[in-house]
Amino acid sequence: MFAFFLSSGLFLGWSLGANDAANVFGTAVGTRMISFRKAAVYCGIFVILGAVISGAGAARTLGELGSVNAIAGAFVVALAAAITVYGLTYLGYPVSTTQAIVGAIIGWSLFAGALIDYVALEKIVLSWVISPVLAGIFSALLYMLIAYSTRHAKINMFNLDSLTRSGLLIAGVAGAYALGANNIANVVGIFVPISPFADLSILGVFRFSGAQQLFFIGAAAIAIGTFTYGKRVMLTVGQGITEMSPVAALVAVLANALVLFLFASQDLERFLLSIGLPAFPLVPVSSSQAIVGSVIGIGLVKGGRGIRWRVLGEIAGAWVVTPLAAILISFISLFFLQNVFQQKTYIPVKYQVTEEAEQRVRAAGIRTTPLGDMIEQTYLSAAEFRKALSQRLKLDSKDMSLVMSAAKIDHMVVTLQAVNRISDRAITDGQKKAVQTLWGKHFTHRWQLEKALADLSPEWRMKPGDKDRNVELRRELDYIHRLIRANMQ
Repeated sequence: MFAFFLSSGLFLGWSLGANDAANVFGTAVGTRMISFRKAAVYCGIFVILGAVISGAGAARTLGELGSVNAIAGAFVVALAAAITVYGLTYLGYPVSTTQAIVGAIIGWSLFAGALIDYVALEKIVLSWVISPVLAGIFSALLYMLIAYSTRHAKINMFNLDSLTRSGLLIAGVAGAYALGANNIANVVGIFVPISPFADLSILGVFRFSGAQQLFFIGAAAIAIGTFTYGKRVMLTVGQGITEMSPVAALVAVLANALVLFLFASQDLERFLLSIGLPAFPLVPVSSSQAIVGSVIGIGLVKGGRGIRWRVLGEIAGAWVVTPLAAILISFISLFFLQNVFQQKTYIPVKYQVTEEAEQRVRAAGIRTTPLGDMIEQTYLSAAEFRKALSQRLKLDSKDMSLVMSAAKIDHMVVTLQAVNRISDRAITDGQKKAVQTLWGKHFTHRWQLEKALADLSPEWRMKPGDKDRNVELRRELDYIHRLIRANMQ
């Protein structure tokens, strides 16, 4: 069954490779500086390396948007995103896999009655507008700077051609590595907790974790997609929007990489905040939209006469259609899988203001007197519970989130299988020992599990003022929670 459910993730990986390879090598192939075959080979190799070595997973914001809690639901979410990306790839449009996944997750949330984090959604959607605009600005400035430098440096055409080819190849390789590292979790990350792969030791030196093995399979699907179906979208990006010179192609790739860096760098975020400047939100940015924005920026610098506005309009239309199509396909597919094939596509999440939950809410300084009639009453969905809360208390988003998390029912038992399958290398022996100590323990709320771990080991405790450590600890707690839940299904 795992192999069957994983197939939709591999289909999504294939679709991602067929479409997103254009973002790193499209302009190089379109300008004939690099052949499609050579680009596909390099892209495939470095996508796999990036996924296996640095497959950190999708940005946390996607997880905040909606957490799919059943394997059959994960299958449908990945399949809906894959069908959407494949359909638009078939038509030759550069579309965003992130847009497709976001749409599919929203479709699942609507079907399951789960809450949609509109703050996270707003950040993601805003990035879809900002990233192509920024990429266009950066490409325009870089193009003018390089053109000015080239004229005054008096580089002959032969040397310029050689430098440009090398630059395109290096930039493409770096982009392919980043594509594998940053997008592999979108493809197979949701399947990691229930992966059947055990850790492997190679010659007693290299450790190949179960997650890395899964990342390798997903990255191989991306590479195959690049080889078998990537050329059409590469030519759309490299030739369809406007005529591109080799130097312009290099500028487009550099601008694309710069935009992705701005929305992904925690170091840059800390630096900007330390000097009192607003930071870019750390959200998944569409490389498809960034590269198109880069190409447009160069076209505008040239006067805009060569821009094929009809093609650009079609691409923009595809960007609007992508999340909407994914929502619709996801919702309809979930209905059929659950009602026709009798598969559990989501695990109902109940909410109850238990005595422990009330104490936790009161300890946070929130009045619980208006919640008197809600005590021990069970609410069958997050939407229903939130509506009841809003009728009794005026809470800001932070306090609402605290009450929701306190009352969320998440019956868990720490099983021996879950303890033995901890493979995250960031989790220390001390942390593992704390989890092992809880073997056989039952918990009603997730926060009770986290409190029990913190009581057992200081390594499971949040540290005030240490944002980086707290973010990493939250990721580790999410991993342990998913592992326990997966081994209970």
